[in-house]
Order: sequence, then C-alpha cells, then structure tokens
Amino acid sequence: MNSKEDRKSLTELEDGQTAVIVSVQGGKMLTKRLADLGITSGTVVKVIRKTLFSGPVQVEVAGSRLVLGWGLASKILTELK
Repeated sequence: MNSKEDRKSLTELEDGQTAVIVSVQGGKMLTKRLADLGITSGTVVKVIRKTLFSGPVQVEVAGSRLVLGWGLASKILTELK
C-alpha cells in the first residue's frame, strides 16, 4: 500500500527516476494545459535532467521530452514506480 509519504513532486525526483503522476495541484487552465501535453493522472513520467538552483526540469512523457519550469514541476505530484 502506498501512503502520502511516498508521494513526491517532480522537483523532488532524481535524474533518471521514473514515477506515476498522481495529481496536478492547480486550476482548470493549468490542468488542461498539462493534459494537452500528456501530463495527467496515471501517466508514467521520467525525469531526464534537473537544473540546479530551481531551474527547469526536463522530463519524458509518452515518448515526448518536455521542459517544465520549476514552479510548474513542483505542482505535479508523483508516486515512485
């Protein structure tokens, strides 16, 4: 059983880690925009590279590579696979 302690935002994952998106903490416009990019609950996401000092996070979702700002990435809650 997974608990809330197992959940981490994208910004807390290490390079190369794979996780499943649990939820997106944001309003309708934000969740719709991310859904258009393939970032929805239940989707597998892999962190390719994180930039130091709160810089962008490069991820791979459904075969596509995306670069997300730190603030946006911090609103995407995941659970490690």
